[in-house]
Amino acid sequence: MLETRIKQTLRDVADFPKPGIIFKDITPVLKDAALCAEITKALADQLKGVKIDVVAGIESRGFLFGLALAQVLDVPFVPIRKAGKLPYKTIQQSYDLEYGSATLEVHEDAFTAGQNVLIHDDLLATGGTVVAASKLVNQLQANVVAYSFLISLDFLNGKDRLNLFSPNTFSLVSY
Repeated sequence: MLETRIKQTLRDVADFPKPGIIFKDITPVLKDAALCAEITKALADQLKGVKIDVVAGIESRGFLFGLALAQVLDVPFVPIRKAGKLPYKTIQQSYDLEYGSATLEVHEDAFTAGQNVLIHDDLLATGGTVVAASKLVNQLQANVVAYSFLISLDFLNGKDRLNLFSPNTFSLVSY
């Protein structure tokens, strides 16, 4: 089963980025090309029936499978980045997360009004980062139609926060 293979390949890193956090490290997964291909296909398969015009990946690990997923779906990819990383005019959204606060940005011309956007990231925890990304999409009058994650930490209830934007939240691995 794919979920079992992914879980066996992930690496837990204790006390990163601060004490008490167990970080789910996907870098061992990235070393397995066949597993990555299978993950990308499985992510795309979960989205059958959802009309997606563009995939938005959240910096930085959301870029890894987000771009591959966009290619499989044959749609454009838009990076949502940390503040100060994009070269053109941007809009911003600040938010709190488990271990501090941050600001996300996207180019002001990243989406057109009415586009259906899939937001992808490697992991869903409390949902703070993804809610901020969703607000950026909505500021540009596009629609969040689904979320895609490699991993979901269900015990943190992040999915509940995302239901305000879209009822479609998919992941391959749940804890």
